[in-house]
Amino acid sequence: MHIAIIGAGLGGLMLARVLHVHGIAAIVYEADASPQARRQGGLLDIHEESGQQALRAAGLHDAFRALIHAGGEASRVLDQHGTVLLDEGDDGTGGRPEVARGELRRILLDALPDGCVRWGHKLTSVTTMDGGQHMLSFANGATATSDLLVGADGAWSRVRPLLSSAQPGYSGIAFIETYLFDSDRRHQASAQAVGAGALFALAPGKGIQAHREADGVLHAYVALSKPEEWLAAIDFADPAAARACIAAQFAGWAPALTALITDADTPPVPRPVHLLPVDHRWQRVAGVTLLGDAAHLMAPAGEGANLAMLDGAELAQALAAQPGDMDAALLAYETALFARSSVAAAESKRILHLCFGDEAPHSLVQFFAGMQDAGPERAV
Repeated sequence: MHIAIIGAGLGGLMLARVLHVHGIAAIVYEADASPQARRQGGLLDIHEESGQQALRAAGLHDAFRALIHAGGEASRVLDQHGTVLLDEGDDGTGGRPEVARGELRRILLDALPDGCVRWGHKLTSVTTMDGGQHMLSFANGATATSDLLVGADGAWSRVRPLLSSAQPGYSGIAFIETYLFDSDRRHQASAQAVGAGALFALAPGKGIQAHREADGVLHAYVALSKPEEWLAAIDFADPAAARACIAAQFAGWAPALTALITDADTPPVPRPVHLLPVDHRWQRVAGVTLLGDAAHLMAPAGEGANLAMLDGAELAQALAAQPGDMDAALLAYETALFARSSVAAAESKRILHLCFGDEAPHSLVQFFAGMQDAGPERAV
């Protein structure tokens, strides 16, 4: 049986790894030319009940523990004037330690057999054949036939249309990504404002969020509630002009916060937030399924990567449990997927509103206070 996984993100790689643990071969087709082709993003908080569960199924939990960014679970909430409203330290007892996405991806790649990932294979078209098979065509001229096709190819999945007509819609919130390097020496005020872990400086309709990464890197996401047309009108090819346009939306904010925009060491990169419907699901189709953002693209609230890895692990386990009945395995997997992803998507939309709604930042402070009462874990 040829299992074709489209996309070498965390979910696709987790699926391939857990299948390998169970002695089942798969091929991952990835559009990027190599593992180093793109920056892999910043820190991820890996949840005990999802991402860590998947890593245990993959036999990689110890390797994951070695990657933990000490202190990364600390959280601060500030108002626009820089007043600290909440300051939680990281005592190492939380269930959501932070690791670098790129390092997490590396340990998954290293745990796969040679040739499992086919780099430089951008899927261009899929043709449905008899018996649940699919013919895959790639931009490099290669073709392949799958017995099981898994779309792990993210928000703009080319596999999703085989199952669903749903398309991601703009959430009304756009993030703009920036980095400041060597912050303890070159950007001291901003480094102090961010603290040891995550910063949430919020107001209704806008915010500056940042995370301290290794080697004094401050990785920021500037959030604005704006129409897509407003974002599209910014000339990001002119970084200085783009920074000025974005910073103008934060006039009167504390300089240590606005410096995360104006003093950035990288050009600002727009990241508009798109969402699939909260209850996105599909009817069972022979020989194809989805995982991760392809299945349940939701607001960024700490769940996306965790759910993608859990999806990959559970799909592999379902296939291993019913080797003679792939359709039954897929039905079991999708039934559980739909239930958990709809709950997570609804909660992520709620957290997005807590961060940027009319009561921000106090709504997020109250949310964190409730999490403290419930236990030591941080939700965003």
